Amino acid sequence: MLEGIEKPGNVGAMLRTADAAGVDAVLVCDPLCDLYNPNLIRASLGAVFTVPVVTCSSQDAAEWLRAGGIRILTAQLQDSLPYYDTDMRCGTALVMGTEDRGLTDFWRERADAHIRIPMAGVMDSLNVSVSAAVLCFEAVRQRRG
Repeated sequence: MLEGIEKPGNVGAMLRTADAAGVDAVLVCDPLCDLYNPNLIRASLGAVFTVPVVTCSSQDAAEWLRAGGIRILTAQLQDSLPYYDTDMRCGTALVMGTEDRGLTDFWRERADAHIRIPMAGVMDSLNVSVSAAVLCFEAVRQRRG
């Protein structure tokens, strides 16, 4: 799930990752970029056409996830556990926030768990598309393990 991601290249890269990881669908909540932006299509290498993508409000997405019994994991630095200590073997929505501000309180408050990617260097975060890839492939690893 993507909340308010602005940069078409990041959305495209995340769609490419979603295809590679076998993600069921990508929900783009409160979209700030056009899904048919040429930069997005180029960055996705066409995955925008192979992965089911839905745009919706955060409210609609949260209600749909709850109704489906899908666990909500928010990627955030504050008040979080390392991603590899979180069970992702069940139906799971990985919620990624904007490049500059992260997630809104809406998702932080509705999360079943807050997760982070531990950083060993000076920087405190990765590019949002790289973070999405790390988390998606952790879910793949756990489900195959």
